[in-house]
Amino acid sequence: MSERERSGPEYPDVTLAVIAGGRGDRLGGVAKGLLEVEGRPVLARLLELGGLLGDTLLVTNDPAPYARFPVRTVEDVVRGRGAPGGVHAALAGARTEWVLAVACDMPFVKEEAVRTLLKERSPDVDAVCFTVGGRVEPLLAVYRSALATPWGERLRTEEPSLRSLLSGCRAKLLPETSLRAVDEALHSVASMNTLEDLKRHGAHLPSPTGRGTG
Repeated sequence: MSERERSGPEYPDVTLAVIAGGRGDRLGGVAKGLLEVEGRPVLARLLELGGLLGDTLLVTNDPAPYARFPVRTVEDVVRGRGAPGGVHAALAGARTEWVLAVACDMPFVKEEAVRTLLKERSPDVDAVCFTVGGRVEPLLAVYRSALATPWGERLRTEEPSLRSLLSGCRAKLLPETSLRAVDEALHSVASMNTLEDLKRHGAHLPSPTGRGTG
C-alpha cells in the first residue's frame, strides 16, 4: 500500500470528473477516452489523477465502451448541450463540494497543473481555470458543485458556452504563466480531435481488441 493510500486522498473534497462527451466523428466515431498513448487508453491515464481526490466519475451518455473501467458513470441531465451539459452533469452527480473537470481526450494532464488549480480555491471563488493563448480552458478546471443548480436552469432554456457560464459566476482565471510554471510546454491542455492531433502527440486509435493496458 502506498503512502497516499494509507493517509487518504490529498483533496478529499474534490471529485475527478472525466467528461467523455460524444464519439470522435473526425476519428472514425471512436470513443475518445479509448485513444491510446504509450499503449494505454487516455481514460486510464486520466483516472490516475483520481488518487489525489476524494471521488471519481465519468460523464458519458454511452457507457458501454468504458464498461471495463472501474468508475462510476453519470449521464447528461440536460441533453444536447455538448461540453456545458457534460460539466453540468458532473456537478450534479458529484458528492463533494468541488469538481475537477477534465476532457477525456487530454492525455498529458500533469498533477502539478491540477495542484495549481486546487490551491487557488477560496470561499469567494466558484471556479478556477487557466487561460492559454488569451482563451479560457474550461475543460481543465475546478468548479464548485453548487453551480449545478444555476447552470442547469440556464441550460434548460439556452445553449450557453462554458465560457459564457463562467462569465456569470465568481471565476478565477489564472494566467498562462501559472501553467507554464509547472508545465512549460502546456502539454496539460493538449487535446486530440483529429488524425493530425494523434500523429502530433504519438497517439493511436484503440487496438483491435479494445484492451489497451489499463
